[in-house]
Amino acid sequence: MKKRALVAMLVSAAMACTLFVGCSTPTKETPSDSGSKTESSDSKSSSSSERASATVVDTDKLPIKGIGAEVSTDVKADKEYKIGYIAKNTTNPYMIAQAEGVKKAGEDMGFKAVTQAPSTADSVEEQVKIMEDMIQQDMDVIIVHCADSNGIMPGVRKAEEAGISVITIGTPASEDTFLRTGVDYKETGKTIATEMAETLNGKGNVIILEGPPGAANAIERLEGIKEAFAEYPDIKIVASQTANFKRTEGMSVTENLIQKYTDVQGVIGCNDESALGAVQALKAAGMNDVLVAGFDGSVDATNAVESGEMFATYNTDPYGSGYIACAYAVKYLNDGTEPEGKFIPFPTAANDPLITSESVANYKENIAWWKVIQ
Repeated sequence: MKKRALVAMLVSAAMACTLFVGCSTPTKETPSDSGSKTESSDSKSSSSSERASATVVDTDKLPIKGIGAEVSTDVKADKEYKIGYIAKNTTNPYMIAQAEGVKKAGEDMGFKAVTQAPSTADSVEEQVKIMEDMIQQDMDVIIVHCADSNGIMPGVRKAEEAGISVITIGTPASEDTFLRTGVDYKETGKTIATEMAETLNGKGNVIILEGPPGAANAIERLEGIKEAFAEYPDIKIVASQTANFKRTEGMSVTENLIQKYTDVQGVIGCNDESALGAVQALKAAGMNDVLVAGFDGSVDATNAVESGEMFATYNTDPYGSGYIACAYAVKYLNDGTEPEGKFIPFPTAANDPLITSESVANYKENIAWWKVIQ
């Protein structure tokens, strides 16, 4: 049974916002730089302190089991629901895998999934237009990976007015929606930085390759990295500079920085692409003992960890993030069961997302999210 009347009443009372995503053939988009990246930058949003804090749920209490390509669920749709999913683009493997997670959820749980993306990569204006179309198509839930936290709000509010629940993945809307899932960027930063600090025995000089200035996910991840390193007095961040989530810039920025800072033990790129650029620069300089870490668990980063060129990466699991969003949506549509919080991050440290030399073989063989799009 649809919960629109209930949602509409809650919206007018509490100004909550709801939405969700599904899967049909994605709209074609023009090629962009996002095709060479994994998770791309998210636009500046309101302070995270103004949004709901993360509610971490024990893995055995989640509506799904497993992570990445192994994800599954016992949740089944009671009726023929329609769930819509809006990606940021269709060129980025991260976004493609997330849409595939929604599609697989539709198959496993028994709902109609409709997935779309802007024809122009990362266009929030087109995302809003797609949301408006999905409202007219009578979606039960709309899921969206926001291209811009503030820019998506016109679509979110229209969905609210129509009594449709909204779920965001990754980048949140500037106001709380029915649910936000995807990784907690700050937590990912803490996890990677702590792993590096421990491996360095709490001592060393580190370079950080930041994401795009003003990007919400880049800011939160950088905060997590710095907070973790602050716990180790003998870890010194000698430089922290943007590489814009790009491999080419990761390489050029690292080349410049290691000319000035010759005594470096670690480099953290705020995504895999920038980290892989650092690997190239360090290799060219003969600095083969520097630990390099990134985020996303991409194909190239996985291979780099396996070969020893990278120290670690973090499985941000877009496939599982799309899947778990659908599971929470179906549970709500079935009987009104609401999530435990407004922001339930997935995956978290409890899901063993770190990919290091010890875990890379199992990740590559069984878990890797990119396996679903190969």
